[in-house]
Amino acid sequence: MLKTATRHELTLLAAGQPWLPALLLAGRLVKPMRKVPGLGWFVADPLVARQIYNDSAHFSIVSEGAAGHWWAQVVGEWVEDLFEGPGHTALRNKVRDLFTATHTDALVADTIGPALKQISVDLAAGRTVDIAERSRVLVGRSVSDLVGMEPADIAAIFADSADPSAFEDPDEPFRVLFTHVEELVNLAMGTMASTTLDPVAVERARTLAGKLATSVPAAYERADGTTTLGRCRELGLELEHASGLAILMAVAGTDTLASAMTRMVALLHDSGEQRALLAAPERTPDAVRETLRVTSPAYLVGRSVTADVEVAGRQLKAGEHVKILTWSINNAVGDFRVARDYVPETRQLWFGGGRHLCLGAQLVHSELGALLEAITADGREWEIVERKYKRNVFIPTYSTLKIRLAG
Repeated sequence: MLKTATRHELTLLAAGQPWLPALLLAGRLVKPMRKVPGLGWFVADPLVARQIYNDSAHFSIVSEGAAGHWWAQVVGEWVEDLFEGPGHTALRNKVRDLFTATHTDALVADTIGPALKQISVDLAAGRTVDIAERSRVLVGRSVSDLVGMEPADIAAIFADSADPSAFEDPDEPFRVLFTHVEELVNLAMGTMASTTLDPVAVERARTLAGKLATSVPAAYERADGTTTLGRCRELGLELEHASGLAILMAVAGTDTLASAMTRMVALLHDSGEQRALLAAPERTPDAVRETLRVTSPAYLVGRSVTADVEVAGRQLKAGEHVKILTWSINNAVGDFRVARDYVPETRQLWFGGGRHLCLGAQLVHSELGALLEAITADGREWEIVERKYKRNVFIPTYSTLKIRLAG
């Protein structure tokens, strides 16, 4: 019989995309890697995955079959320089200080601190809180910082996306912004075999990305150093690259972060591990790491083969695709456990690896840790009073996850 936490996770994956659980569970059987006709090579071994991530001479993130190829169609071929080669190296060197724990903790406190405090207040008062709905608002607030949009900007830019009266709710602009980004993310559905979008999808994706970038130029000029764009300017990042970085982080991090937030709260409840966390709150960083390992929101990562190479005794040919089964690799370690120590083999594989390790990794840790601190502030266990899985989405998540404190 499946454990409660595992059962809910697999059901959530199936609601997002019905074929996904079967693929990810079967992925454990292809270790270290296996070729599937028409789809390419599937990798389910952490060491092989890391070898591929570190080999820029034979594998690419910007050719067909990889994320950079999808992005180039959406925002322009110039992003290839942002993703790979000297331009990518220069970008990472310039923004390194932007993603230190000190900076990301301060950024989280500034952008979503008051909203997190309200969650603590509501729970302590005995109110039911929908963590799924709250996560969309929290992430929407983070996105607004990334792309330099104030609530008034969102209301003006996305006036056609909601009833104007809805914006009287101070959280509504952030929900609208999240929904906008989510639609863009969902255009990646169906890219298992190919990352080439059809013309209709390309046009829609460019429209969505264009709206998202509307406020960036003005915000880049006026923003102070406490904001992401202001800090990018201070670090000497050109507007075009600052804009690309902001949109990339907004889109790549929106659904994955909201998914991790809700699934973290559900996992701690369903596994009973919330008791271990409440007894040892200093293990909050471990709970965050376990959440990212078990959920692995970026469940599959693509690379294209650019030159013939031998990997794990297999001969890979230029033009073939590689799919790293992140979820399968990370979940092979075991069930969710707050007391699980650092596992060297997986070593943040949920954030990729090599030169393309997610730039916003520390920001994600800061945001998830802050949410956990808000939920556990009262020191009481929580119970789930209602949950619904979101259907037909690229990043599986909950549409509803209502909790309240016990007792």
